[in-house]
Amino acid sequence: MAMTGGCLCGAVRYQIEAEPAATRACWCRTCQYLGAGSATVNVFFPSEDIEVTGALKAYRSDADSGGAVVHEFCPVCGTPVFTQSVTRTQVKGVRAGTLDNPEAGKPQKILWTSRAPSWAPFDPNVPRVPRQ
Repeated sequence: MAMTGGCLCGAVRYQIEAEPAATRACWCRTCQYLGAGSATVNVFFPSEDIEVTGALKAYRSDADSGGAVVHEFCPVCGTPVFTQSVTRTQVKGVRAGTLDNPEAGKPQKILWTSRAPSWAPFDPNVPRVPRQ
């Protein structure tokens, strides 16, 4: 089953011919910036199974874990689309909000809860991890 998605303006589209490997919500400080104050939800797929049309811009940052992460976004509308650790290039995180079917982005685990603000809403049915 193919999964499809893209950015807000439609300049970037993707198709994925694989099942998700994992889905994580992340409350690290970097993700809070990217999520405009909330966590990000990332659905991870094998990198080689993601086909992208349209141009992306990239920004590299240091993660709370100490590793480097590359964030890819649409240069037209600014929608964050992908995230990828520079040490684990075999998998790529797709921002769940960019999936055409966002139901596929239900988190299986919540990471970096120690960095979340006191008002962060946590689903009591999803396991939580203080760090990563």
